[in-house]
Amino acid sequence: MRFLTWLATNAVALAVATRLLDGIRFTGPTQGSAEISHKLVPLLVVAAILGLITSFVKPVLKVLSFPFILLTLGLFLLVINALLLLLTGWVAGRLGVGFHVDGFWTAVGGAIVITLVTWVVDALVGDRDR
Repeated sequence: MRFLTWLATNAVALAVATRLLDGIRFTGPTQGSAEISHKLVPLLVVAAILGLITSFVKPVLKVLSFPFILLTLGLFLLVINALLLLLTGWVAGRLGVGFHVDGFWTAVGGAIVITLVTWVVDALVGDRDR
């Protein structure tokens, strides 16, 4: 159950980011039920990719960049999140999923949106497994 909640939270956050930012997008139809059917599976795949990258790469980057995080009072974590979103877009592109992040500043905006939406969804859903 925890995995499904985690995947759904990532998928909702990514969906909101793709709606709010022009530089983050999925390829395929752009309207109607065709858009939903052609983008739902890629959205879940990208959510899983983002979750895996965040789970394995982010802790390493946080340890290696600890002095920068401390010096910037935590704002460097936003850069790390943006880089992880860019890496997710690159991996998804390599796998042929059809997810694109246009550039660093778009990734920064996406990282902010994804973080905020994740906080809201986590607050609404809560972690009932604890």
